[in-house]
Amino acid sequence: MRPFDGRRVLLVVSGGIAAYKAAFLARRLVEAGAGVDVIITRGAERFIGSVTFEGITGRPVHTDLWERPMAHLELGRAADAVVVAPATADLIARLAAGAADGLATATLLACDRPVIVCPAMNTRMWEHPATVRNVDTLRGFGHELVGPDDGPLAEGESGPGRMAETAEILARLGRILEPDSGLGGLKVVVTAGPTRAPIDPVRFLSNRSSGRMGHALAAAAWRRGADVLLISGPGHASRPPGPRVIDVETASEMLAALETGLRDARILLMAAAVGDFEAVAVEKHKIKKGGEGRLDLTLEAAPDLLVETRALRERNGIFTLGFALETENALENGRAKLEGKGLELIAVNLAGEPDSGFDVDTNRVTLLDAAGDTEALPLLTKDELADRLLDRIEESLKT
Repeated sequence: MRPFDGRRVLLVVSGGIAAYKAAFLARRLVEAGAGVDVIITRGAERFIGSVTFEGITGRPVHTDLWERPMAHLELGRAADAVVVAPATADLIARLAAGAADGLATATLLACDRPVIVCPAMNTRMWEHPATVRNVDTLRGFGHELVGPDDGPLAEGESGPGRMAETAEILARLGRILEPDSGLGGLKVVVTAGPTRAPIDPVRFLSNRSSGRMGHALAAAAWRRGADVLLISGPGHASRPPGPRVIDVETASEMLAALETGLRDARILLMAAAVGDFEAVAVEKHKIKKGGEGRLDLTLEAAPDLLVETRALRERNGIFTLGFALETENALENGRAKLEGKGLELIAVNLAGEPDSGFDVDTNRVTLLDAAGDTEALPLLTKDELADRLLDRIEESLKT
């Protein structure tokens, strides 16, 4: 899985209760295609055994500075990146002091690869001035801090100190490992999910979009180094770590967020399933079921976001990718939308196809571009499709 396939990650596990989470992180890295070497401190061995990591990674686990000559140099040189998870207050203090009294500290002192540090400790330890100073020192070294999260702690207390979730660590690591991208430093705006058009205080018109495609695009663009703004309707897809997020509900709210967000953007990825219609009048009170058991609604066109933003997009040279979910004449309707709404690229798919479209993890699209070219893509996961689409956009930006 891009960008982990074929890469080497050194995972350093120190002695906190969150050490068990490192096993899940190692498993996810291996599943993504990375080779994982593990260093466990003596303290960590009190919480989780080496055999666990050997079973997950298929590689020997390292614990002793004296296990073989130059191990602390070889492990660092072999890695593309290093993740310290969990990083206890003690290990953070030793790293900040430049200690080399064990395999973990000696390896990190000698390593010139990117380092991600994931703190995990009691809230009072995290907030102590010594830890604050040590963390600032690590940032000064160029290390990236991920977490800690705020929430319940192992000792029954609650507050900042929880080790960051695996998904966030993987996202930050992926951004480090991603090869140089044409999206680096560019602002990318992504819309995702459905919109809702209220008809009374408790009911609304909407659609079955989950937001997964838009969230996958936002995550992939952020991983490639872009400054990503995700404008998300009320879908149920997991929010991707990294991008800035604006939550909206109606088409008008999404349009307002777009008009502000696009002012300094270079790319727009319009993956939201924006409702085409809304009620002419929204009732102030809940509509009751009448004696006839029938309700007549009068609808009008909702704002067309691509039409409303076209002048701004053309004036600022914003590359725009759109989506078209069709039930018939897919390519003809997609081509008409591409040309009529000023898009550079459109992804067209058919509603009702197995494993494609709304509320599933996969999608099958045909790409149409402004030059008249057509490319049918195979069935892909939405994460894979996001990268294929961004590859195509990067190629277009080069010309």
